[in-house]
Amino acid sequence: MGVLFAVVLPVFLVLGFGYLAARLGWMSPAAIDGVTQFSQSFALPVLLFRAMSGLDLEASFQPGLLAAFYAGVLAAFVVGIVGALVLFRRPVEDAIAIGFAAFFSNTLLLGLPITERAYGPDALAGNYAIISMHAPLLYIVGITVMEAVRARGTSLSALPGRILRQFVRNGIVLGVAAGLAFNLTGLTIPEPAAEAIDLIAASAIPAALFGLGGTLTRYRPEGDMRAILFVVAICLLLHPAITYGLARAFGLGTDAIRSAVLTAAMAPGVNAFLFANVYGTARRVAASSVLIGTGLCVLTATFWLMLLP
Repeated sequence: MGVLFAVVLPVFLVLGFGYLAARLGWMSPAAIDGVTQFSQSFALPVLLFRAMSGLDLEASFQPGLLAAFYAGVLAAFVVGIVGALVLFRRPVEDAIAIGFAAFFSNTLLLGLPITERAYGPDALAGNYAIISMHAPLLYIVGITVMEAVRARGTSLSALPGRILRQFVRNGIVLGVAAGLAFNLTGLTIPEPAAEAIDLIAASAIPAALFGLGGTLTRYRPEGDMRAILFVVAICLLLHPAITYGLARAFGLGTDAIRSAVLTAAMAPGVNAFLFANVYGTARRVAASSVLIGTGLCVLTATFWLMLLP
């Protein structure tokens, strides 16, 4: 267990360094925002572009892998909504935001580096396949359900435009789309440009983790603790358990099981708070779930690493 903990710990030490830098005033909120904007708008899209442009699509996009992960995603969404409605008596719009927090695991900033540290860069094909669909699919589900509830019988004709605007503003989605376009068309990148891409991509995960740590100082684990722990339990335990069981049932290979389960076992991502903030619902639950879930993930990720082949 000590070895596995050592695999996970460096990821959280970088995140913790960002947290301390912001908490102790070594970096201003504007500086943390700059690091975060660089990583999310530029470095991470470049990393995903590089990964998707060179990915073996036939080998990576396994139906069983995607079914195991995304069945867990949809189950987490439904359980989150029903639990918020029945257990905590939250309004419907709050319940949808809580369900969104429960199913939007941090596949990129946590799942990717932990899988790489545990199993090496050659084990990441399944992670990239999941990530390529993650934000687009989950935003489609979340926005569609929320807008349908808010419309309450009125026309939903504006909904496709709202979803499209979310996508064209999202650098992660654009990076994945550009990488897939290069992959499918067989276009090659000139050597100097490829080296520049590699330089930027190498900074993506450290910068993103540091920025995430700094951003977490703005969240306060106050109030709604039962709902917060409910969301965290869905993310860290229920979703990976469903994915693990389905991956075994589908007979997936070792690498695919590792990618699917570890990606499913991550804490709620910052997008959970962004979604809640856009709609002005359950913001405290979403924000605190990101903070507390990220802290507990160092322990639960070690547990899942022990369980995996």
